[in-house]
Amino acid sequence: MKRLLPWLIVIVGLLLIAFVIRHLRDNGAATYQTATVTRGPITQAVTATGTLNPVVNVQVGSQVSGNISKLFADFNSQVKAGQVVAQIDPALFQATVTQAEGDLANAQAALELARINANRTQDLFARKTSAQADVDQAMATLHQAEANVKIKQGALDKAKADLEHCTITSPIDGVVISRSVDVGQTVAASLQAPVIFQIANDLTKMQIDSNVAEADVGVVQVGQDVDFTVDAFPNQTFHGKVVQVRNAPITVQNVVTYDTVIGVSNPDLKLKPGMTANVSIIAARKDNVLQIKNAALRYRPAGAPAAELGSPPSSSRGGRGVGGRERTSSERTVHVLSGSQPKPVQIKTGISDGVVTEVVEGLKEGDRVVTAEMATKSPPASTPANPFSGGQRRFP
Repeated sequence: MKRLLPWLIVIVGLLLIAFVIRHLRDNGAATYQTATVTRGPITQAVTATGTLNPVVNVQVGSQVSGNISKLFADFNSQVKAGQVVAQIDPALFQATVTQAEGDLANAQAALELARINANRTQDLFARKTSAQADVDQAMATLHQAEANVKIKQGALDKAKADLEHCTITSPIDGVVISRSVDVGQTVAASLQAPVIFQIANDLTKMQIDSNVAEADVGVVQVGQDVDFTVDAFPNQTFHGKVVQVRNAPITVQNVVTYDTVIGVSNPDLKLKPGMTANVSIIAARKDNVLQIKNAALRYRPAGAPAAELGSPPSSSRGGRGVGGRERTSSERTVHVLSGSQPKPVQIKTGISDGVVTEVVEGLKEGDRVVTAEMATKSPPASTPANPFSGGQRRFP
């Protein structure tokens, strides 16, 4: 027992010290959660979603109506420009051409007769045996016959063109990515040209049509690097570049976006048309810069002056400060833990990736900035005794 007595005294002393520290903390001693200012890379990116499409995608249709009699291409078929890909039954159009040729021959015969009559009438008028009215009538008939020949010639040309359109050819070199008809199916081209094939020029070069929000389109520029993923390959990151930011706005339910075209190289043909891409456009990238957690920029102690309030670090746009003065988003206030109390420090920030923000001026590496204040217990306030809570009360 004599040997254990010193150890028992030490243990009791430690318990008393711990009890006193906890008692002081419970009576109003605040504790703070901090983050250390470090160095590292920061990448500011604009996120969006888009759809993969071929750079050149041609819809091959039919200008005439009829039954599909033959198909010479199918899904994934490689085709060349001018190659026949489909054939519409030409029987009706061939009959129309034959009829138009007969009408033209009839009109030409009528023209020859009108020309002979006109010459004969002019000879009779020269011999004073025919009236001027007969000459005028013969010339008018001749001109009408000439016009009729032109009309019939035009009808014949149209019939031949329709017959040629029964043979459908590919306008470009490429691969068939879609076929919309089968043999025996009737296509009707009365209102609009029905689509028979969709042919992509080159699937090794594709593009992403992504919708960038109007709040982010200001930092997107042509030539910026792009990282994106697709659901088919979730563990692989693909790369591209911004090739065009279109000015036409797209408004859906009062949300305005702009079509940003991203060029993509697809040499191994892993990416297919129609895939949904999750895009990250690299707006800015810096290496080995001071950075702090964004939680430090959001922290404000109780009773902080309104002048310390600022805009979120993710925005690069200026705003109106207190009193109507212009305030830039790069000027922020953070609280550095000095001893046991936080001290407000004015800093200038740079780019942000949504988790950490670059510190341009105002802090040094190793500083501890406050990110949150832990909850503290306050001594319970005394309350008046409730005459109805416990005990008995005597009434006179």
